[in-house]
Amino acid sequence: MVIMTHDAGGYGSAAPPPAGAVPTAYPPPGYPGYPAPGYGPPPGYGPPPGYGPPPGYGPPPGYGPPPGYPPGYGPPPGYGPAVLKPGVVPLRPLTLSDMFNGAVAYVRANPKATLGLTTIVVVAAQLISVLVSLWPFAFTGDIAKALDGNAADVEMLISWGAASVAGYATTWLSTILLSGMLTVVIGRAVFGAGITIGESWRRLRPRLWPLIGFMALQSVALVLLLGIPIAIGVVVALAAGSGAAGLALGAVLFAVAAALAVYLFTMLAFTPAVIVLERRDIVSSIRRSFALIRTDFWRVFGIRLLAGLVAGLVAGAVSIPFNLGGQIAMTASASTAAAMIGLALFAVGGAVGQIITGPFSAGVIVLQYTDRRIRAEAFDMVLQTGAAAGPTAPPESTDDLWLTGQR
Repeated sequence: MVIMTHDAGGYGSAAPPPAGAVPTAYPPPGYPGYPAPGYGPPPGYGPPPGYGPPPGYGPPPGYGPPPGYPPGYGPPPGYGPAVLKPGVVPLRPLTLSDMFNGAVAYVRANPKATLGLTTIVVVAAQLISVLVSLWPFAFTGDIAKALDGNAADVEMLISWGAASVAGYATTWLSTILLSGMLTVVIGRAVFGAGITIGESWRRLRPRLWPLIGFMALQSVALVLLLGIPIAIGVVVALAAGSGAAGLALGAVLFAVAAALAVYLFTMLAFTPAVIVLERRDIVSSIRRSFALIRTDFWRVFGIRLLAGLVAGLVAGAVSIPFNLGGQIAMTASASTAAAMIGLALFAVGGAVGQIITGPFSAGVIVLQYTDRRIRAEAFDMVLQTGAAAGPTAPPESTDDLWLTGQR
């Protein structure tokens, strides 16, 4: 191979290069014959037809090339920075699948503080409810007679009604306690941090009375809202002497009241989460819930309805064997022992269904609340500051991030 060099003999000489010389395939700049500045290809010269990127190809809208790169350069369409996901959901606006998957993921990530907590609360509430329901007959042993509507006397029916109300109150209080503690658990799970049952109780305890107060107001409002139309229908029927007129008016008013109740209960859906996570009082929590849901009512209502249907179907499916066993025990024998076995089976079926679906329902509500704050307040930026601290940061430090943006 002949190497063209620049030496004393001139350009193009085939003489071997002197010792220490660096061979080059091109003459140095300024050498006679070297192309002058401004030299380029002849006119009309260019790439062959069809060569280059396809028509319409380019970077995504708003995306610019890095400095120093030619125009049109950029990542492929749809490319973007990775979304942070330190916990059970990505820190961005959430989809329906994000909420449902997150409501299941936080249970799997911390089963002791979810399923374990739910089991303790639900089983204790069911035991108390059953004992309270049976206490009027504990001394007479007349439980079988009480279950027979034809044989039961007025005193026994009053005792049974009072015991049922007490049992309902026990279940109601246990539901409030469970939903509040699960709200604390999933508030931590958003950042991928765990929490114990004892710690969740300590964090809920200062917020328990405002939570109970709100739920009591909600229950009273529901009774009044649905009871007033019925009372008006009865009064009209007695005054007009026509049961049909009273029934028609009562039905119309009841339908209107039911629609209003659905609207109000949807608008108040985030109030418990605000009371627990943002540590507000009852009135400001109600206002906060209205402010978050006002512009996105139908989406919040639809997701709540779907989550309720899923939870109801699952709870009903898992409780079917227990309900069948309880019904068989109640009808096969009129003895007190058989009746108690039947009641116990009914209670077990309800407990199992609530243990499975309770954490899911609570998780969906809190994740809906998180999603609304992200969409309305860019709350994902706040959450990302907590995620940026890394797993070594104290989990308690993330609890205060829910207070950000209070007005």
